[in-house]
Amino acid sequence: MPTGVFQVRCIFGPVSSRRLGLSLGLDLIPYKTCSYDCIYCELGRTSHKTLERHEYIPKKEVLKQLWSYLETLDVMPDYLTLCGSGEPTLNSKIGEIIREIKGKISIPVAILTNGSLLFMEDVRRDMVEADVVLPSLDAVTEATFQVTNRPYKSLDIKKVIKGMVDFRQEFGGQIWLEVMLLRGVNDEKSEINRIKAIIERIKPDKIQLNTVVRPPAEDYAAPLTLNQLNKIRDTLGDKTEIIADLTKTRKFHPSTNLEVDILSIIKRRPCTAEDISNSLGVPGTEIADTMGRLIKKGKARYRIFNGKGFYSLP
Repeated sequence: MPTGVFQVRCIFGPVSSRRLGLSLGLDLIPYKTCSYDCIYCELGRTSHKTLERHEYIPKKEVLKQLWSYLETLDVMPDYLTLCGSGEPTLNSKIGEIIREIKGKISIPVAILTNGSLLFMEDVRRDMVEADVVLPSLDAVTEATFQVTNRPYKSLDIKKVIKGMVDFRQEFGGQIWLEVMLLRGVNDEKSEINRIKAIIERIKPDKIQLNTVVRPPAEDYAAPLTLNQLNKIRDTLGDKTEIIADLTKTRKFHPSTNLEVDILSIIKRRPCTAEDISNSLGVPGTEIADTMGRLIKKGKARYRIFNGKGFYSLP
């Protein structure tokens, strides 16, 4: 557990989320600490792959920053989203954080998770008081699981699936299950039919289809077309939706330290200038000027992916 003065910023946003509207993020995990090393991850390769739960970022510090930050907002977020630059359920205090938030404010709590730790009873117990849990399931066969998610050595797909099924039986809130689809990896008809059969056991409230839209960890992680996604949506049924790129700008709390706010956002995922402008409510010209300075300082980089320009950490 960290000691001394804690200097990492745990709160980011609010940002406009494709799935959750206006979302204020709580980062509970150090950069790239995760149970997976997904080939499509927009943060790049996992540097610390583990299943060990610790208080990686202290609960006291997370809540201190949250209460302070909420006082500065003119518009409250639609959700407080527990997430991280890795897998948030690895933080052993996530349950206590949820309970303290729910005991003090009425903003719904969401958890963005890969779902891999749900086979652990203590993880399921920690998550039951959330309002929405958004796990991911990209494969249901061991071979595809190993190729797509590159899990921690003791994880297997049967364990992951059982954890999700058990959690559904214990959790009274909403489960929105994301399926990340990759060309030539998990998009074959036979694979989709197997995924459908497992989804019927998990019984999520929503099935959300996604594909690669930002620079991935591996260049061979390629996206599907909208037409391909539509066909898979039809196969998986009425609860299925395609997560579209967000185009609507939402105005809210203006940035008081633009460089810090931008770095906080692009630390979590690569972003276009439009993404950053929409998230921070700052004109695009100001974003472009600031990004130019950050690149010159060596604090950011720019790359092209699928015809779009993205900013990320170097």
